[in-house]
Amino acid sequence: MTLLSAINEVCDIVSLDRFDSIYGSNDPNAQTMVALAQEAGEEISRRGDWRRMLKQHVAILSPLTLPADYQRLTPGGAVCSASGVFFRPITNSSQWATATATASAQPYFFLRGSQMLFSPASAGVGAVVDYVSKNWVLSDPYEERDALKADDDTTFFPERLLGKGILWRWKRQKGLPFDDSLAEFEADLLQELNADRGAS
Repeated sequence: MTLLSAINEVCDIVSLDRFDSIYGSNDPNAQTMVALAQEAGEEISRRGDWRRMLKQHVAILSPLTLPADYQRLTPGGAVCSASGVFFRPITNSSQWATATATASAQPYFFLRGSQMLFSPASAGVGAVVDYVSKNWVLSDPYEERDALKADDDTTFFPERLLGKGILWRWKRQKGLPFDDSLAEFEADLLQELNADRGAS
C-alpha cells in the first residue's frame, strides 16, 4: 500500500472520487487528505517502537553527536559500552555535574541538545546506542524520511493504520461522528504494535 492507495481507500469509505495522483495536487480534498496522512503517520510512528524504525549507532567519539534521524532512545538499557556494560541515564544537569565530579565504576550518560555525554568520557568511545529513528517513510529508491512527499511513498509501520488514521481525522474535520472510527484505529494500533513485537 502507498500513500495514494491509502487515501483512495478512505475516499471509497467517505464517498469521494478516487484520485489518479494526490501529492502536489491543487484539489482541496487532496491537500486535506495529504495533511491528514502526514498527521496520522507522525502519530503512529511516535506511539510505538516499530521494528523497522529501530536503529543502532556506535560512538566513535565522546561526546557523541546524535544521528540526524534520532528521535528517542529505546526503552530500557539503550546505551552500553563496547565491553557490554550498561550506562545509566542522568536526566538533569545538576545530577550530571555530580556524576562527572565523582569517580565511579558505573558509567553514565546525559543528553544535552544534540549530544550524548558520557562519564567517564573514555567509556563512551565504542559505546552502542539503540534508538528509534524519526524516519517512518520509505520512498524510491530507498530513501528514508519523516515526511510524505510522493504518491508511492510507503510506511515503516503497517500501512493499513495510515488509512484508519486518515479516516477518523477526516470525519472529525467534517463534523461527522468519528468515535467508532477512532476506536477501531486505536484497537488496530494496539494489535499491530503487539504483532510487530512478536506478542500477538
